[in-house]
Amino acid sequence: MEFEPVIGLEVHVQLNTRSKIFCGCSTTFKAEPNTQTCPVCLGLPGVLPVLNEEALRKAIMAGLALDATVAGYSKFDRKNYFYPDLPKAYQISQYDKPICSGGFIEVTTSAGTKKIGITRLHLEEDAGKSIHSDEAGNRVSYLNFNRTGVPLAEIVSEPDIRSADEAYEYLQNLKTIMKYLDVSDCNMEEGSLRCDVNISLREKGVEKFGEKVEVKNLNSFKAVKTAIEYEIRRQADILEDGGRIVQETRLWDADRGLSFSMRSKEEAHDYRYFPDPDLPPIKPDPDYIARIRESIPELPEPRKERFVSEYGLSPYDAGVLTSARPLAEYFESTVKHGAIAKKASNWIQSELLARIDNPEHIGSFSVTPAMLAGLLGLIENNTISGKIAKSVFEEMIASGAEAQSIVRDKGLTQVTDTAAIESIIDRVIADNPESVADFKNGKERALKFLMGQAMKESRGKANPQIVNELLLKKLQ
Repeated sequence: MEFEPVIGLEVHVQLNTRSKIFCGCSTTFKAEPNTQTCPVCLGLPGVLPVLNEEALRKAIMAGLALDATVAGYSKFDRKNYFYPDLPKAYQISQYDKPICSGGFIEVTTSAGTKKIGITRLHLEEDAGKSIHSDEAGNRVSYLNFNRTGVPLAEIVSEPDIRSADEAYEYLQNLKTIMKYLDVSDCNMEEGSLRCDVNISLREKGVEKFGEKVEVKNLNSFKAVKTAIEYEIRRQADILEDGGRIVQETRLWDADRGLSFSMRSKEEAHDYRYFPDPDLPPIKPDPDYIARIRESIPELPEPRKERFVSEYGLSPYDAGVLTSARPLAEYFESTVKHGAIAKKASNWIQSELLARIDNPEHIGSFSVTPAMLAGLLGLIENNTISGKIAKSVFEEMIASGAEAQSIVRDKGLTQVTDTAAIESIIDRVIADNPESVADFKNGKERALKFLMGQAMKESRGKANPQIVNELLLKKLQ
């Protein structure tokens, strides 16, 4: 039997507001446990939640960027279930009237380009965190309620994904868009971006979906991809052996590379949803939505297309430069300061990115776009060679000095005087008769050797193009 995977993703994006969604408690990460709580987020009797307008604004912005429709009427509901780290024994979420619906994310894999539909984007509060001790003789669980009430935007995809590669690309693109918007830092290690996967198999050519399984505890994009591949194999083996798939929730064990059953999968009726009586419905004014739409920055895909058309970059180079908003802005600022776009692109990708841990942090890099443009200008007007430019760049990073002053103070200006270069070449030819003979016998490597000797003799200062031209002329 040949099976087709049907995959849907539920992604929780933590919105980077300074306070929680229904109270004024801080959302700062790594604070002392249980120091960022109040009667509202702990659900004590008699308290009233109040919606954080900034969380609403960021959720709407995220929806608009995904080409979703913002609802003219949405509401909050109580999702009832008991976990030790859910102090109210219910979660304030949105059930049948989410803030945004529809939209898509475009993905490109080896199978081609396609649109993955989005079912909905809704607002909800996060739960707390359970920490379990595995110490012998001290098997206890601790509860930290600091995260309780942190605002989340849950983005649910349509079951349009057909491979682990498509799921991986979907998540990468979603993360890039959220970071471009500055609605979330999307730090998976800190829980700012979390993903659950729903997977089912069906025979190829059959329209009806198979029984779906949800996989949780996926803390990296690599884990998502690996878990999907594992679950496809597991379900296929069961079906081929004549068994049936049980609808359930499974946990992913990254160390062992397998999933295991956690519980039977809940249905919506299990949560006993009902409208939250303490929160009024949301009816966003069209002008309010329009102002949010106008504040959306140029998104990665349109920016990539513009970099190709406006700067003549390849789609690959444009994709690298637009992978992070600060990186794209650094490149454009370098070009605005006079650098040739292709040269700036090459230098940023080959030299600059090799020296920073994260393109998101390029704004704090010691070499500013104006300084980089100055360095590239010195290469372009033949003041220094590309080789010397690399050592100058290292000095710029270490000292924060301008390229021009480093070149001047260290006497690194490129030699373009043909008489001086001819003198160097004459010495090299005289000192290396065997290599000269090899060149005349058709050995091309000999030319590279002689070229290297000439550059070494000039301490890297001679203009390589002039050296090459004069050396060939004399050898011929």
